[in-house]
Amino acid sequence: MKNFSRLIAIMRKELLQLKRDKLTFGMIVGIPVMQMLLFGFAINTDVRNLVAGVANEADSHLSRQLIADLEQTQVLRIDYVVASPDELESLLRGGKISIGIYIPPDFDRRSIDARRSAAQLLVDGVDPTVLGVANQIRNLPLKFDSIAGQKERASTFEIRPYFNPEHRSSVFVIPGLMGMILTLTMMLFTAVAVVREREHGNLELLINTPISTTQLMTGKVIPYILIGLIQLTLIMAVGDLLFSVPLRGSILELYIASSVFIAANLALGLFVSTVVKTQFQAIQVTIFFLMPSILITGFIFPFEGMPGIIQVIGEALPTTHYIRLTRGIMLRGATLFEMRMELLALAVFTLIAMVAAIQRFTKRLD
Repeated sequence: MKNFSRLIAIMRKELLQLKRDKLTFGMIVGIPVMQMLLFGFAINTDVRNLVAGVANEADSHLSRQLIADLEQTQVLRIDYVVASPDELESLLRGGKISIGIYIPPDFDRRSIDARRSAAQLLVDGVDPTVLGVANQIRNLPLKFDSIAGQKERASTFEIRPYFNPEHRSSVFVIPGLMGMILTLTMMLFTAVAVVREREHGNLELLINTPISTTQLMTGKVIPYILIGLIQLTLIMAVGDLLFSVPLRGSILELYIASSVFIAANLALGLFVSTVVKTQFQAIQVTIFFLMPSILITGFIFPFEGMPGIIQVIGEALPTTHYIRLTRGIMLRGATLFEMRMELLALAVFTLIAMVAAIQRFTKRLD
């Protein structure tokens, strides 16, 4: 009986402690709910609304009918209308479109000849899912009602995959994996480091120094930026040696983009350290943040195929913009100027997170 009473006492103590630890209690409820929502909305094999561009050099009734038929499938969302296939290639390289539709000047004559493809799909072959969608479109029967006796065509488009002609998954995964690794390590390093100093009393030593909060925060961030760049170099070396992942763009621009991304995660880690009280809580929050970074940033599933509200949340995550930058620079040979809006988004996130961390951090013991 005594043993049972002691067991009840320990259980009661644990429940009371959990009740006081509001963050852990919130995780118990929040993690399963977030998993259900993210997996339910983000994992979508029926991709819709992929951003596309069109170059209609034929500009005929048949070509306009073809574009209308494509839009009616709801698989593509034509956001760009350009004059030439060169402009479509530029949009692909900058990551602005996933598929380019090129309709040549002799499209009407090609449409009559069932032996020839009438048009072309210029596909960002980096993502195998997009290539699969292009194959569906190619085999989609399209009617040309203006041509008497014309039957449905089983294949209208010739597919031209860009940037990953061998269709290797590693080429798609590893540039995104760079973002996942840096997100986990950088957030965890800074959040845990600051909390550990608080737990061990090391922050006491800083209370009586003339160092400002801004100087303290900046001093903690800069060394970890160097560590992050070393990690990046290691990932790139392994990716090149074992998986032959190309680097078609400027390595300097990749390091610049990575430095801003690392700073964003370090600033976020500092902010987390001002919210949590223990190292265990810092690890919990990091994992909680990592999960949406995996699912709704375009790392695995096409970003455009997700519901609108999920896309809004994804745009607020720095990993979304960094994955676009790494795949753009490494695989498509894009420049930072072409992808300047992604870099700007990272810089704005870094500034906001850093300011928030500085405002919350105080050089005193709670």
